[in-house]
Amino acid sequence: MIQVEIDKDSGFCFGVTTAIGKAEEELKEAETLFCLGDIVHNGIECQRLSDMGLKTINHDEFEDLTNVKVLFRAHGEPPETYETAKRNGIELIDATCPVVLKLQKRIHEQYLETDPERQQIVIYGQKGHAEVLGLVGQTRGSAIVVESVKDLDKVDFSKEIFLYAQTTKPQDGYQQIIQAIETRLQSGSRLTHFNTICGQVSHRRENIRRFAAAHDLVLFVAGQKSSNGKVLFSECAGVNPRTYSIEGPADIDFNLFTGVESVGICGATSTPKWLMEQCRQEILKHFNIRYEQQD
Repeated sequence: MIQVEIDKDSGFCFGVTTAIGKAEEELKEAETLFCLGDIVHNGIECQRLSDMGLKTINHDEFEDLTNVKVLFRAHGEPPETYETAKRNGIELIDATCPVVLKLQKRIHEQYLETDPERQQIVIYGQKGHAEVLGLVGQTRGSAIVVESVKDLDKVDFSKEIFLYAQTTKPQDGYQQIIQAIETRLQSGSRLTHFNTICGQVSHRRENIRRFAAAHDLVLFVAGQKSSNGKVLFSECAGVNPRTYSIEGPADIDFNLFTGVESVGICGATSTPKWLMEQCRQEILKHFNIRYEQQD
């Protein structure tokens, strides 16, 4: 009989859980709540919340709103967005992740102390990502964003460098950036780097590798927009070539299950537990297995 296991460490991180909880609580009392950007990078979860009354808007639409409630998601926002909210009489439900808020504060304080003639702030992160835009906003746009070692040509190695990382970036990638900078520092300059990667997220890479290796076939559940999902899927596929990315139960291809005795279901920090559970139920239904036999 085929066994199906959901990875207990997969699913929403603390920041996403809090943001969705705040949205659900507000929607109990209101028919509509605006959210600046997708509350989570998972289309199916966004649709569920949309059906409850959550209306996703972009920054241009936000500029035109007045006297309404708007939720800021876990990724955080730059100072200019708060200024717009105040100017337009917008009531904020700020669900910025505490880890991101702490990092924003650190970078802003660093910016205030930085002499641009001899110092610079560098952020290891994904260009255009909502969190990174919020971090760069703390420096009035002066921070240099690098995605990989290839981007380091933008850095002035004659200046002192203060290096930070997007909270969801991989630790090994961050270490590569640190090592590459250290080898290129010019005489008299130096690098100061800070471990700003979220421990809850970084530990998932090691845990999910162990989980994927323990099963014949792995279904990785994530939305197409999830950058964290792309990273964790690669980790799974690296140890188990029979790893397949799906968005939900409708994407399960049972032609892939030939000879499979053990199926693992896991996902990104933006993947809801209920969606992974739906995938498990779809498998059990297909093979006519009673739920309690899996516990």
